[in-house]
Amino acid sequence: MTHNIYDTPDFFREYSRLERSQRGLKGAWEWPLLRSLLPDLSGKRILDLGCGFGCFARWARQQGAGSVLGLDVSRNMLERARESTSDNAIEFRRIDLEEADFLEDSFDLVFSALALHYIRNLPRIFNAVNRALREGGCFVFSIEHPIFTASRNAQWIVREDNAKTWPVDSYSDEGPRTTDWLAKGFTKQHRTFSTVINGLVGAGFSLTKIEEWGPTAEQCANRPDLAEERERPLFLLVAAEKRGATTGE
Repeated sequence: MTHNIYDTPDFFREYSRLERSQRGLKGAWEWPLLRSLLPDLSGKRILDLGCGFGCFARWARQQGAGSVLGLDVSRNMLERARESTSDNAIEFRRIDLEEADFLEDSFDLVFSALALHYIRNLPRIFNAVNRALREGGCFVFSIEHPIFTASRNAQWIVREDNAKTWPVDSYSDEGPRTTDWLAKGFTKQHRTFSTVINGLVGAGFSLTKIEEWGPTAEQCANRPDLAEERERPLFLLVAAEKRGATTGE
């Protein structure tokens, strides 16, 4: 099983204090835009990759989803998800997404929020998702934007005029990037924008919508501290549709 920092006590304690951890989907700045990419969920069978505390699974059922299977590698995340859920149509399982495979044609929607930038073998998971979807099924996910993951320090550079600049380090060099966020040794996988998009196309998907999230004027008015997030995209949101056979791993 892949080691994950979310099961480290110090990290999980700090993560649990974040706004999105405390408020669920309402605390996720990008949620309104990500929600707009989703199809009608009525009766849908849904797979949630990196389900975390299970917030999306519970919301999907409120929207009429037929069932939701949530997968995560973190015992801490899954324990919290199960404690917060009382719905027999929602199931949570501990699975390493690096090794996960799914029954063919089993789901109408595969969803993932801020989990796939941890995956080392992205083509493999894209192909596994394609096989799991029924023909015409949807794949909707968010990841940290490649501009964001390209920074090795994940900190703003303040210029002499006090303007902030986001550092982009060796953008074309893909692979693990380790920073200090909530705890030391937080590692994500950096990939270029083209690698992500071409990987989807190669796995048998047609792109239906791409969004590079930045706060809206209304969000900035309500939360002035979000204004700096307009200086560079923080999240990449993607909606795709299964269009045919996969090309292999």
